[in-house]
Amino acid sequence: MRIFLSTLACTLLVFFSSCKEVKKAPEGPSQMEQVMAIHDEVMPKMGKLGKLVGELKTKVDTTAVGQEYETAMRDLQSAHKSMMDWMRDFGDRFDSDEILNGKELSEQKQLWLDEEEAKVKALKEQINGSIERAEALLTEEKGEE
Repeated sequence: MRIFLSTLACTLLVFFSSCKEVKKAPEGPSQMEQVMAIHDEVMPKMGKLGKLVGELKTKVDTTAVGQEYETAMRDLQSAHKSMMDWMRDFGDRFDSDEILNGKELSEQKQLWLDEEEAKVKALKEQINGSIERAEALLTEEKGEE
C-alpha cells in the first residue's frame, strides 16, 4: 500500500508539474489590432487628401478667401505628412510579427504601443477634421456661385 501511495504521489506530482497554464484567447481585438484598425480606416483617405489639395491649390490667392483656401490646403498637407511620419515611426518600433501575428510585446514596446494608440487617434482626428474643413470650404464656395 505504501508503494502504491508513493507511486501515486509521484505520478500526480509529475502530472501537475508538467501541466502548463492554458492562456485564454483574448475577447475582442487586441490593442495592436485596434491601432491597426484605426490606421486601416484612415489610410484610404490619403487619396482624398491629395485630391482636395489639388482643388484648393487652384483657388489660393492673396484675397481673404484665397488665404482660407491656403490654410485648408496646408492642413490637408500636414495631415498627410503626419500619416506618413506615423507609419514610418510605427514601423521603426514594431516588427511584422508584433504587428501582424500578435507576437507578445516587451514591457518597453507595450509602453510604445500605448503612445502609438494615442498618436493614431489624434491622427485620425487630424485627417478627418482637415477633410471636413476643406470640403465645407469648397461646398460653401459652390453655394455662392
